Amino acid sequence: MEYNFLKIEQQEAVTVLKISAPKSLNALNSTILRELDDFVDNLDSATRVLIITGDGEKSFVAGADISEMAHLNEEQGREFGRMGAQVFRKIELLPIPVIAVVNGFALGGGCELAMACDIRIASNKAKFGQPEVGLGIIPGFSGTYRLPKLIGQGYAKEMIYTGKAIRADEALRIGLVNAVYEPEELMERAMEMAQRILANAPLAISLAKQSINEGYDLDADAAIALENDLFGQCFSTADQKEGMDAFLNKRKPVFKG
Repeated sequence: MEYNFLKIEQQEAVTVLKISAPKSLNALNSTILRELDDFVDNLDSATRVLIITGDGEKSFVAGADISEMAHLNEEQGREFGRMGAQVFRKIELLPIPVIAVVNGFALGGGCELAMACDIRIASNKAKFGQPEVGLGIIPGFSGTYRLPKLIGQGYAKEMIYTGKAIRADEALRIGLVNAVYEPEELMERAMEMAQRILANAPLAISLAKQSINEGYDLDADAAIALENDLFGQCFSTADQKEGMDAFLNKRKPVFKG
């Protein structure tokens, strides 16, 4: 599939995906969502870390495309929301770490896209918000599900009910982002994080992600049982043998996944 709104850069095992619709501040329309869906389905198998960011200096993703949504009926609105939610769920379930590099506005669907990623780092000029109620709708790409899980119900309800945007420092304080940097160092910091991830065993990272994602909604006993099963699976991998042998012999491990 040819992409009109996505830019892809491959840096060894790191793939950088830029959403690029500058006229609309990278707002998500159905075409961009279909391109994202295809991209995720066909992600290069050599990718071990995915970085998602917005093209330009102003915006990560400034929401969903209001000009497209304005004329939708109930069933069309439901389908548009389903499309976005399904694509974001695919991103969340990728077996590799996904880092959102929030370089500007992350509003509505942009905030929801960032939340579908494993880790969020932001420019100190970034702003986050779920302003949908001011348009007569609610967050439709799983925002009412993920935001309370990340920052707690109290903060999430305040953000959603008021529709207010918050600055990067506030997002850091409430746990919506992991770190905040100057704009010019943002991508460099993301790549440093990616390199630290790449130094570790890829299968172990994948299993750790599975344990966190699947265990989060389980009760304690079921989550612990899941972790135990996945912990055991690690011992069937060459990476486990390599990692422990390297440790015992005081050398750097060479993981092959």
